[in-house]
Amino acid sequence: MNNNGKQFSQFSRLAFFRNWISLTGLLIAVSAFFAFLLLFVLDSFAPFSNPYMGLLTYFVAPAVLLFGLLLGLLGAWLERRAFAHAAPGRIPPLRIDLSQPGQRRVMGIFAVGAVLLLLVTAVGSYRSYHFTESVGFCGRMCHTVMRPEYTAYLHSPHAKVECSACHVGPGAEAFVRAKLQGTHQLLGVLRGNYPKPVPAPVKNMRSAHDTCLECHWEKRYIGILDRNYAHFLADKDNTPYTVRLLINVGGCDPDHGPVGGIHYHMNVARKIEFVATDERRQVIPWVRVTEADGAVTEYRSPDFKADPSKFAIRRMDCLDCHNRVGHQLHTPDAAVDLAMSLGKIDPALPSIKKNAVAVLAKIYASDKEAAEKIAAGLAEQYPNEPRIHAVVGVVQDIYRQNIFPDMKASWQAYPDNVGHKDSAGCFRCHDNQHVSATDKKKMIQAGDCKACHIIFAQGKGADLNKGSASGMTFAHPGGDLDPSMKCSECHNGGSL
Repeated sequence: MNNNGKQFSQFSRLAFFRNWISLTGLLIAVSAFFAFLLLFVLDSFAPFSNPYMGLLTYFVAPAVLLFGLLLGLLGAWLERRAFAHAAPGRIPPLRIDLSQPGQRRVMGIFAVGAVLLLLVTAVGSYRSYHFTESVGFCGRMCHTVMRPEYTAYLHSPHAKVECSACHVGPGAEAFVRAKLQGTHQLLGVLRGNYPKPVPAPVKNMRSAHDTCLECHWEKRYIGILDRNYAHFLADKDNTPYTVRLLINVGGCDPDHGPVGGIHYHMNVARKIEFVATDERRQVIPWVRVTEADGAVTEYRSPDFKADPSKFAIRRMDCLDCHNRVGHQLHTPDAAVDLAMSLGKIDPALPSIKKNAVAVLAKIYASDKEAAEKIAAGLAEQYPNEPRIHAVVGVVQDIYRQNIFPDMKASWQAYPDNVGHKDSAGCFRCHDNQHVSATDKKKMIQAGDCKACHIIFAQGKGADLNKGSASGMTFAHPGGDLDPSMKCSECHNGGSL
């Protein structure tokens, strides 16, 4: 053994950690381990698993722990290196003598500091946990990426529901999947290689049985709802045209009401399955219905010749129609109609419906450019009109709440499947093209409108007092319709 070996053997190797660098590193490591334990307990017993909470627990805390340990080893290596070139006996053995006033004072300071550090770590970890569970964290931390969804969420019927309640959920499978997705999404944001627009989580969205039906009762009989839809035509007078619909939501459980209406699709007494050939589930060429008595009927569109078993067969649930219930981006047409019906846009301004929709439907490079060109476009149409100043602000707000050029997000990127006016919606299946494989006269009909809604009244003024309980034939303001056409083939939310 050389002289250095003899010197090293005189002291415990722990003596090399008696330096400020090592002590700082070890203190960081202890705090990180304490934070990991606390976050692990909170995450394990939480009702919903948050993927970003997992990042703190299983990535950030261990990374800080590793950093602290490496810092401690670095200090020990530097101390050992210095000891190798020092005189023997330079580092005395580690002894703690509490009978010495000085050592008692140092020990007291260390104990108080350690307790305070652990307390700060505990409070910080707990606050971090609740922050990652908050809607603000989900919506604001990735501001550019999540701005469309967060803005739409704030104006949705579910604005009081936590994001994690629908997008993560309980259970080991959801826990692991959320952690992996959260990590992948975070890396995408950091690298800046996320898609624009961000695809709706169609494949990864949890079943309605694990989300919607945690609050909503699927067997509830809703019956008929009375709804007024106020529209304004794209003519000079902005002619009002209201449609009063009796919407037959109906029910799906015979113990609580007659089975029928829109909620026929609820899969309580029957099972409805389908194949979608596109990622957004807008093209559905094959449907299979299994009735309560076991009878099975398959429907195909004429162009679908493939074996459906080669595709992912999905059982229909609430989200196949209510796909934008938490993040609906309104079309310019619908948003302007609403603003006019509420008096925010003065219908007395000639052609304001047409002009407002026109400036909203244009493509802009940024929010700033949109605000400027909306103002300039409307001012050009209405020179010397003082009322247009208030309208400009309203139209700009409509744009900011529904169209996001930096993420290429709008009503066009995220079609809403409730209804059938501005997107295919119901007509994805109810198109008179899905024919039974065994009975060519049997099809999923598009013409039986009264199965879902009854037009009680339509038009304007005195026409709305001529209600018909048996229902009216829809009188299209623009003239007769080709019954083979879908509404969305003309209406796209941005053109009139």
